[in-house]
Amino acid sequence: MKSKHLVAIAFFSLLIGLPLGFFIKATAQKPQEQVPASDYTLSGPYTHGNLTVFLVHGKDLTNKTFLTLQEALEQKKVRVYETKDVNELAIKNLSNQDIYVQAGDIVRGGEQDRMISVDFIVPPKSGRMPIAAFCVESGRWSKRGNEEAGSFGSSTNAVAMKDLKLAAKLENSQQAVWKNVSVAQEKLSRNVGGNVQDGASASSLELSVENAKVKETTADYIKALYGIALSKRDVIGYVFAINGHINSADVYASRALFVKLWPKLIKASAVEAVAELNKDVEVKPVASEMVESFMAESEKPQAAAKDVTKRVKVVTREDEKNVLFETQDRSQKDGWVHRNYIKKQ
Repeated sequence: MKSKHLVAIAFFSLLIGLPLGFFIKATAQKPQEQVPASDYTLSGPYTHGNLTVFLVHGKDLTNKTFLTLQEALEQKKVRVYETKDVNELAIKNLSNQDIYVQAGDIVRGGEQDRMISVDFIVPPKSGRMPIAAFCVESGRWSKRGNEEAGSFGSSTNAVAMKDLKLAAKLENSQQAVWKNVSVAQEKLSRNVGGNVQDGASASSLELSVENAKVKETTADYIKALYGIALSKRDVIGYVFAINGHINSADVYASRALFVKLWPKLIKASAVEAVAELNKDVEVKPVASEMVESFMAESEKPQAAAKDVTKRVKVVTREDEKNVLFETQDRSQKDGWVHRNYIKKQ
């Protein structure tokens, strides 16, 4: 503000008895909506075929350590029980460590393969706890092969396909989940040059992801992109784009948790890239400014909070273009553990 203007305002202030600071403050500040503070930087793009990845760099916000669901199942430190309810399972932590379960984790076995539908923290020695799920295998309701009918033995995969994630996390619709599983199988079959449905259960998404042709096709993506997240010590998440269009982002409060989940995350992204492969479409570059804008815009809508357990809360921010799911841990003063950004359109 120029000095001659200040003199004029000062003179006017004396006339009406208002402090000079009132005018300076009023012209210098504008009210702003409070949004989450995201102190991220990006590196990239790293591209293989039609899949582009940006790495999210940031500081650890917690030193809290978790076992992942996959780790806990492999180490026999958790039990996931069949309840014969399509949309609810039971989980029991046998260990002295917290177990982090992520929405989209597929558990294999039981009487139907399921996907966990919400982020969840299972406390040490928890006893049986209910956990929300969706069926990703319609039609089967019995033991399969040598798997246990009463429990689930592994969780090596996470659901791919953005529309499938939204069907579970946003629409909360079992019918929409089944529909999108079928669409994913059709797309994968077309792009790997063979039927990915398994004779043991044609409707199983888990068995389709484990199909030999799918694994062979996704292997090149994983080989090209897996190592990029391990070479830098401050990577806490990633953003990916398919066919030149931003898809989703996953960011964590600690590098340690991200690194544990990275193999499952990049595999799911590779599966989605194969499903969406269109050799007739030229993949356009994705600018880092577009990614930054996507993440910033996703954080602006008004928050809606929902309790998952006494300890875990999920805060959702949604508008017409984007949705952000933020998982908070009350044991860490509502500090967030995971942020999942999805571009709806």
